[in-house]
Amino acid sequence: MRSRACNAPPVLRALVVGAGVAGISTARGLLRDGHDVTVFEQRPHPSAGGGAVTIWPNGAAVLKQLGVDMAGAGQRLSAVQVMTSTGRPLATLDMTVMAHGLGAPVRMVPRRVLLERLLEDFPAERIRCGVRAVGVTGTDGEVTVEFDDGSSAGGDLLVGADGLHSMVRDLTGAPPARPTGWCSWQGLISLPDLVEDNRVALMIVGRHGNLGLWPAGGSEVQWWFDLPWSPDFVRPARPVEMIRARFTGWSDPVDRVLAALTDDDLAGSPYPHFRHPIPGAGRGAFTLLGDAAHTMPPTMAQGTNQALLDTMVLCKALADLRTTPSCGDVTRALRWYESTRRRRVAMVSRATALQLSHSELVLRPASFIPDRLHTWAMTAFLRWVSHHRMSMGRIDVASRA
Repeated sequence: MRSRACNAPPVLRALVVGAGVAGISTARGLLRDGHDVTVFEQRPHPSAGGGAVTIWPNGAAVLKQLGVDMAGAGQRLSAVQVMTSTGRPLATLDMTVMAHGLGAPVRMVPRRVLLERLLEDFPAERIRCGVRAVGVTGTDGEVTVEFDDGSSAGGDLLVGADGLHSMVRDLTGAPPARPTGWCSWQGLISLPDLVEDNRVALMIVGRHGNLGLWPAGGSEVQWWFDLPWSPDFVRPARPVEMIRARFTGWSDPVDRVLAALTDDDLAGSPYPHFRHPIPGAGRGAFTLLGDAAHTMPPTMAQGTNQALLDTMVLCKALADLRTTPSCGDVTRALRWYESTRRRRVAMVSRATALQLSHSELVLRPASFIPDRLHTWAMTAFLRWVSHHRMSMGRIDVASRA
């Protein structure tokens, strides 16, 4: 590692495995802080699969810190309506009130658009594509990652941001993700005037499944249908017929989406839900981030936001290093990042694992709780799990720079 003048933290050689949203956000943060960063990606070029992601205020705050302009991206939401499959209203979350309390709007954004925004002004020479990590070795002062083409790279630290099936996680001995027993059939569809107000998202909960229709900008809508799943699941020849049989009649917008979907729209589905055991303290000069560290079900749409919060806390840990750190200081900074995130991300993971599917009788009490209390509870939850004080502090520092 190299030191900088004026009592600035040292320049670290950071290796990031994975060029998805988690990896590029981490690389942006480390580059912003003056570190020497290289990103490694096994695909031919950075790309984002899937449909859209929800950027909650906790994730929006980190994107602002990273200098990512989200203006005009996707769709800002004003409310989320939750009801049962028989039409009973359960709750309406007021996203405008939540945005006021947490300092940023709630936005639904196609994943490809989010990655494009993260890659704007990102130096392309910092990304090396077409290489797959197959080995990691290191000490407190040095880490080396080996690739399938026989090459290797050395640095002061390694960040595994390579997703659910993380090679870095496997190499570090952390326990694998476990299936939750559910899956999502999902995607984006363009349907003009699907709902009266394109700022309102819809969630419907039934006894044997759930669904969502969330505006994602313009005429695009993120749709998903959640159903039970097991490892011995056999994909039907006509999955669209299965989806229609389960969800037809739940609402007029749902029926419109079902009528428009084809088997081609379901080609990439289903996406089984997995949940990682949150790893304990790591070892050496490498760590995990995003889905590589804590894959969780999409129930609360927090996966991307938790990866962004990982970025914020990791950058804070490294920014607090002394000008001339000793051999083990980087390792201690990584352990501080992991311990700081562990309790909060475990809380989010547990909350997302609570499957909503229940009978009408079980769900009915939720309808008697005032909407303002539902909104307050969600706002308080996000504030607690999001290192809100650290987030606001870093935004203030960035605005004065």
